[in-house]
Amino acid sequence: MSKKTFTEKEIKQLSTNPYVKVLSTKAITYTDEFKRIFIAEKEKGKFSRQIFEECGFDTNIIGMTRIQAASKRWSAAYKKNGVIGLNDTRKGHSGRPRERDMSLDEKNARLEAQINLLKAENELLKKNSFCGKGAKEVVLSPSQKFILIRSVIEKYQLKNMVRYLCGVAGVSKSGYYNYFSLKAQERRKHREARDEEVKEIILNAYRYKRRKKGARQIKMTLAGKFKIIYNLKRIRRIMKKYNIVCPIRKANPYRRLMKATQEHSVAPNLLERQFNQGEPGKVLLTDITYLSFGRNSRAYLSMILDGASGEALAYHVSDRITMDLATDTLQKLKKNRKFKKHKDALIHSDQGTHYTHPEYQRMVKRLGFRQSMSRRGNCWDNAPIESFFGHLKDETYFKACLTLEDVHKEIKQYMIYYNHHRYQWNRKKMTPVQYRDHLSQAA
Repeated sequence: MSKKTFTEKEIKQLSTNPYVKVLSTKAITYTDEFKRIFIAEKEKGKFSRQIFEECGFDTNIIGMTRIQAASKRWSAAYKKNGVIGLNDTRKGHSGRPRERDMSLDEKNARLEAQINLLKAENELLKKNSFCGKGAKEVVLSPSQKFILIRSVIEKYQLKNMVRYLCGVAGVSKSGYYNYFSLKAQERRKHREARDEEVKEIILNAYRYKRRKKGARQIKMTLAGKFKIIYNLKRIRRIMKKYNIVCPIRKANPYRRLMKATQEHSVAPNLLERQFNQGEPGKVLLTDITYLSFGRNSRAYLSMILDGASGEALAYHVSDRITMDLATDTLQKLKKNRKFKKHKDALIHSDQGTHYTHPEYQRMVKRLGFRQSMSRRGNCWDNAPIESFFGHLKDETYFKACLTLEDVHKEIKQYMIYYNHHRYQWNRKKMTPVQYRDHLSQAA
């Protein structure tokens, strides 16, 4: 079929011809009378173009491609079925005889082909899905269906079944043939090679500093350290395609139940969850967590975190959860030369015994901090440091540590990585140290 389309002016001119039955921008349908005249004149030895012109058609508008295609089509129909073969059979018109009814063998062959296709589809769905409550329904993509159809045709040596099986699978025949064309295969091969290159780049960011990362961390690491900008959707697509899995932090289902309903303040809750006040050194968050390592061994980590920049300011590790765990962390904060205390600085903690102890509270006052405490049993009042501990446990390898000294080394490496190399999505995609400097310059 000719790809030439008719303009409004050409349509208007052609529609005046009595031999035109239906006309659109892409196609023209002639009357049965014109077809009979054409065949009669053709048998007299006239050329196709001459016949069209004698019947009032502008052959330059129609184009010789259309004229030759019509001539070939009508001649074949006339040779096969005579004059009746030239009649238009669409929309209930009588004309060319319908194709003969299928034989029983053909019907059986189609039914068998359909059953084999459905069996193959079932097997593929079983491989790609899992059974269980809440499992999502798996839907095959068009490309998977094309591959499935070809495999069934080749396996059972089916002939003339492409159109039928495409109809059963709900895909187009043209799409099927296009998928297996040389051009399409070359395009897929090129895309696969490009994805392989991107995968290696993403893996470099994923493994950077020996810390596994999610898609957002990978995006920020690529931009910050490798000067490569990738769309977040692209990163997620590649990770899904090559099964690059980041540590998944599952939400604690009991956290909501832990919300306190009654105020109980040993020290008043001065912070009221205003963790990030945009000024480094103003809000300090502290807490203690345990770390399992080796064979059933346990260490304890005390941390002080800056609420604005997220920077880890001081930490102390011990194999005993004594009072020294909290007070030694304060001493290390005092020795941190890069830490600049805000004039209205406060240190916020939960109501653990370390923080309610008179010795700890006296040290806090000597250092010039105000003291603030969360409500009893309410982890949301100190959420940032709880989140920090969660990331630390996901991204470190304490199970490989055999001694407390190994734990010290692993935590030291992580603190350097966290402060200088781990980008924060909600902090302008900067590392904590970069964001601290950014806030200091803006002040």
